[in-house]
Formats: sequence, C-alpha cells, structure tokens
Amino acid sequence: MLGNRNLRQIAKASFGKQHYFALLNMYRNYPAFLENLRRYLTAVGNYPYGIEVKTPTGMITPTLYSHDDLLTVNEIFCRWDYYADNHISTVVDVGSNIGISALYFLTRNPYSKCYLFEPDLRNTEKLRKNLLGLEKRYVLFERAVSNESGEVEFGIESTGRYGGIGVKTGKTLRVKCLDINEVLGCILEEEDYIDILKVDTEGMEINTVSAIRDDYLERIKKIYLEAHLKCHLHPAHFSQKQYGDICQLTRNTTKEPLQKSAI
Repeated sequence: MLGNRNLRQIAKASFGKQHYFALLNMYRNYPAFLENLRRYLTAVGNYPYGIEVKTPTGMITPTLYSHDDLLTVNEIFCRWDYYADNHISTVVDVGSNIGISALYFLTRNPYSKCYLFEPDLRNTEKLRKNLLGLEKRYVLFERAVSNESGEVEFGIESTGRYGGIGVKTGKTLRVKCLDINEVLGCILEEEDYIDILKVDTEGMEINTVSAIRDDYLERIKKIYLEAHLKCHLHPAHFSQKQYGDICQLTRNTTKEPLQKSAI
C-alpha cells in the first residue's frame, strides 16, 4: 500500500496522462510542493491542515480535514477534473462537500457565482469556513439533488467525501432531496445560462443528468459528472469525453446556449 492505494491502483494510474498533468500543476500551484507531494503519496500528516494554493485571483488557504480532502484539492486544482476557464460566470455545483470545487470556480475570476448543494451538515460547516469572504458570490442549499424530490436515506461516513443517496456506509441520515429540474428551473429564472453544471453524488450522477429537460439543456454549456458511461448522454446537445473518472459533456460547437429571453 502507498497512500492508501494498492499496487493495482498505482499501476493503473501510471498509464493515465492526467496524473502527470496533475503532478506538473502541483509544482506550479503549491508553494509547499514537496510537503504536499509527500502527504499525497504517503497519506501521512496531521490534520486539520491549511494548504496554500495559487489561483488566478491570488493565494488561497483552504482547510483540509483528512488525506481524502487533499486528494480532492489535487483532483480539482491540479488535475483539472472540472476545468473552468477564467471567463465563467454561473456554476451549479451538486455535491459541494467542504467547498473545494466551489473555491476553484470562485477563484477563476472575481465575479463568478455558484449555486451549491450539499446535504451533509458536517460538510457545510467546513464549506462556509473555506469560502469565508466569498459569501456574496455563492448561495448554499443544504439539500441533496437527484432525479426526484422527497426525503431520502443518505449514507454518511467519517471523511464526508463518499456519502450519498442510498450509499451503504453503515450510518444514514434522512435528508431532503430536490429534483434536478426543479433546481435548474429556479436558477434559470435568475440566470441567462449556466456555464458549468457539476454533479458528484456518489452513484446518482447518471440518473440525475439523464433526467434534465431539453429546454434546460439548451442553456447549459458544460456538464461534469463523476461516472463512466457506455453510451452517449444527450448527444443532440453535447459532445462527450471521458477524463479519468469524470465524464465531460461539452455543448456542441454548432449550438450556442439559448438566452433566457429566447425561451
């Protein structure tokens, strides 16, 4: 075992070019590169830990609470699992965890806005701390999101990273769940379009994204979901690419997102 990974996982990772890209960005983005590389590879180090990260809007120091949180920072800030350019305006983040992905989106420029959804209250407490000073640029909903609404069983575990609807963790909570179309409908009443919809819900991603109405899809530029797909999802609207564990749907270049006034 190395950093909680077995030899098979390590061997598989050696063939993924995204991991070499992440290593280069670790060097570029982490002032304490060697310390963070050591922590990443060995899973050794005390937590909570404030990690310094360079961003387009300046240095940030989110607080990490476990090695799993360090993995999340690497995936988002260095491997660019949810790549966003510096011109994004509106992001919907389903499964916001402790706010690392939101922090990435909010530091691409000084004006981007995020709608965040996270039902685990242990995570949202940490999220608010990590997004301190950015309160005017995000809205947090302490709710789950899927392809249906109502109360659901939500599995939780110690890190807060791997919980989800119906996930068998040994401990569950009853949480309120919103239908994805209800969520998008409300947001698109306020916004012309959505630059990025990110969905990381530990198993409900495909069902959730599959359920999105066509008229809402017309107003989304990019969708990221943590899933491996055997078929093309919404081919009339998006091109599709697999990047590690992330399925990336990008609006077909021949179709620009519709403005609110055109609906």
